[in-house]
Amino acid sequence: MKFFIAGSTGATGRHVTNLLLQQGHQVVTVARNTAALNKEISLYPQLEVKVGSLLELADDELDNLISGCDGVISCLGHNLTFKGIYGAPRLLCREAVERISRSIIRTRRQHAGKRPPTMFLLMNTNGNRNRDLAEKLSAGDRLVIGIVRLLLPPHRDNELAAEFLRKDIGQNHPDIRWVVVRPDGLVNIDQVSDYQSFPSPVRGVVFNSGQVSRINVAHFITTMACDASEWQKWEGRMPVVYNAE
Repeated sequence: MKFFIAGSTGATGRHVTNLLLQQGHQVVTVARNTAALNKEISLYPQLEVKVGSLLELADDELDNLISGCDGVISCLGHNLTFKGIYGAPRLLCREAVERISRSIIRTRRQHAGKRPPTMFLLMNTNGNRNRDLAEKLSAGDRLVIGIVRLLLPPHRDNELAAEFLRKDIGQNHPDIRWVVVRPDGLVNIDQVSDYQSFPSPVRGVVFNSGQVSRINVAHFITTMACDASEWQKWEGRMPVVYNAE
């Protein structure tokens, strides 16, 4: 299979990239700093890396990367620095999701055929509610998330990115089917361990929250991308992922 990955040099995106390459899949990505992927480039001839920024690519350049891909995986996020949080582009994830979606639609309609809809897997945040399920937060969680939404632009960006797929693309789009993955508090662990996934949070998102390793999130994402039964289980949903206790 062939996948386009946005955010392949990030902490979780690099795990996703490696897991797919280790399974023999073809991976296409764009990165400002290709040196971050030097090891993968030397080991895997099926990896294609274009130098640049996703939001700065011309439409035809992005289309050439995405054309023929079975799935797109976005692990984009903001750097946890003052510039990364408050600088441009404030809507990095939202703009990237829309650009990628428009590219998928263009390339599929230029090459009409019987291919199934392209899978779009978006890594998001447990602090974002799934409005389709009328999820409720505790009073304390609501207060903190409300403050975070006002003071930290990346949280609103994550919400808008997920809402684009949920509302603008919807459940029955002929070209795109999606899953929004909501990890709990991310931690770094070297190896895949036991983890659990649920349709909605089973813990608090701020108070009494849990943890999940980045490599477990990557494993969950790549399993959905490559296993039809796992994909069908979660298509059009927003699963939450936790390390097993």
